Amino acid sequence: MNNLGDTPVNPVTLVDQSFYYIIGFSFLFLFVITCVMIYFVIHYRRSRHPHPADIRGNFLLESIWIIIPTIIALTMFASGWKAYTGLRTVPRGTLEIEVIAQSFSWIFLYPNDKETENLLVVPQNRPVKLNLTSDDVIHSLYIPAFRVKADAVNGMETYAWFLPEETGEFHFQCTEYCGVGHAEMVGVLKVVPPEEYEKWLEEDEW
Repeated sequence: MNNLGDTPVNPVTLVDQSFYYIIGFSFLFLFVITCVMIYFVIHYRRSRHPHPADIRGNFLLESIWIIIPTIIALTMFASGWKAYTGLRTVPRGTLEIEVIAQSFSWIFLYPNDKETENLLVVPQNRPVKLNLTSDDVIHSLYIPAFRVKADAVNGMETYAWFLPEETGEFHFQCTEYCGVGHAEMVGVLKVVPPEEYEKWLEEDEW
C-alpha cells in the first residue's frame, strides 16, 4: 500500500493513541477482574456457600461475556488498523530519500545526489519517505522517536515515512541482527528548519 493522502497525519499520534487505548483497557480489566476475584473469594467462600451454584445455561451472562469482549477486541483492531494505515499511507509533497543498508552502516542518497553515511538530515514539517534496500543481508531501520521500523532487504525495495514536527537530533539503529558489527550500526537523524536544510543540501561538506 503506497497511497498518496492530501493531508498528512503524523503517524506518531496514531500509534500512540492505539497504544494508550489498548494498554488502558488492559489496566482497566486487570483492576476489574482483580476486584471481582477478591469479592468472589470472600463472598462465596466455602463457609458461606458450601454448595456451589450451577450457572450453565444462563443466557444473559453468556451473552455479556461474548458480546462485550468481542466489541472491545474489534475496537482495538480498528485502532491498530488506523495506526497501521497511517504508517503506510504516504502523503503528497513528500521528500524521498534513498536508503542503502550495508554491513555495518547506513547510506542516504538525497534528490540532488548528495550522500551521507549514518547521518540523515531532513527539513522540519515536511513528510519524509525513506526508500530502503540492502547491499547484503537483511537489516532493519528503527527510528524510535518517529515510530519508524522497516526492514531493508537485498533485491527488494521497502519504505517508511514520518513527519518531523520538531527540530533536534534523534538516534536510529539497526534492529535486525546482521553480523558482528550489528551493535555499531547506528546513526543520527537531524531535523532542521527548511531554509537550513536547503543550505546544507548545497554544501559540499557535511
